[in-house]
Order: sequence, then C-alpha cells, then structure tokens
Amino acid sequence: MIYWLTHTLARVAGRIFFRHRILHREFLPESSGAIIVANHVSFLDPSMVGACFRNPIYYLARKSLFKGFLGWLLPRIQVLPVDLGKGDLGSMKRILRLLKEGHRVLIFPEGTRSPDGTLQAAEAGIGFIIAKGDVPVIPVRIFGAHECWPRTSTWPRPGRITVVAGPAVDFSGLSPDLAGRDRYQACADLVMQALAAIRLEA
Repeated sequence: MIYWLTHTLARVAGRIFFRHRILHREFLPESSGAIIVANHVSFLDPSMVGACFRNPIYYLARKSLFKGFLGWLLPRIQVLPVDLGKGDLGSMKRILRLLKEGHRVLIFPEGTRSPDGTLQAAEAGIGFIIAKGDVPVIPVRIFGAHECWPRTSTWPRPGRITVVAGPAVDFSGLSPDLAGRDRYQACADLVMQALAAIRLEA
C-alpha cells in the first residue's frame, strides 16, 4: 500500500512539475528478473525511473540513510540498504536472490550522483552482480534531472525529465578468458558504454 502510494505520487509529481516521459518503454521488463542500470545525476533519479514501470521494482540506497523516519519508510517502498563500493557481500547476495525470484532491481553503476551531469566510471560491485545474476541488464538514461535538481541544490526547480530505455546490454563479446575482478570490471565498463550510447530524441 505504501509502495503504491509513493509510486503514484512520484508519477503525478513527475508529470506536473517535470513533464516526465519515458521513451522506448518496450525495452522495460515488467514480469521477469532484470537489472535496471541508470546514470545518476539527481535526487530525483530513483523516483523518475520507478515511475516508468507499471509493476513494482526494487531500489538500492546507502546504508547510512536507514535511520529515523527513512529507516521506517525505505524498506516499505522496496529500498534495500547496500554499500556496493565496499564489498557488501550480504547485500549483494540479497540482490541476487531477488533477481532469481523474478524481480527487477534498479542499480546506479556510478554509485553516487554525478557532480556535473556527465557519466562517471562504474563501481566494480555492479560487475559482480551482472556476472552472477544471469538476467538481462537494461540500460536507461535520465535526461534533464540534473538541471531540475543537481546535488548542489537544496530544492528542485521545474523542467523536463526524459527517461530513455535501451535494449539489453550484450555481454557475448567478452573474452571467455576473463575471470574474477577483470570480468566484473569488463561487465561494468560495457554497462557504461551502453548508457553512453543512448541519446535523447526529439
């Protein structure tokens, strides 16, 4: 109930204040396990990506946010505490279990919001989840959110936010000789290349 309430509020607010739209919705899986990867440029990113889906998805947030009111709210809207940048194996196993059960999990490979809206390097943790998850990896790129609410601003301002989905990332070209951390990093690099290839359409 709480999830659907926040989801509806995000969709309504997105349309009213940010003229939110999704392009190429056909690439978004609604009923099977998948990793959704997105660039991270704003406070608004999780809600604007989540609003593109008709069915619930899971989100990740750093563990330090889970205290006080947020500690009560976040688990109820399917947000998982995680620290992918520090080898959080417990959280990674939980994510892999959710993927195996057929859920969709939104991950920001860069780990933190971009200071200037450009794509940053991916953290190695995403590569581990991709290599072990054995599910499609769907890239979605967010345009306009940095201008509406960058990390340096206290409050958002109206604008246009467009989320553009792309086809599943193709990992078949990776060398079979790659293993361990090298393979994880190669997976992470391919994800960022897929995000960089997505362009905003008129």
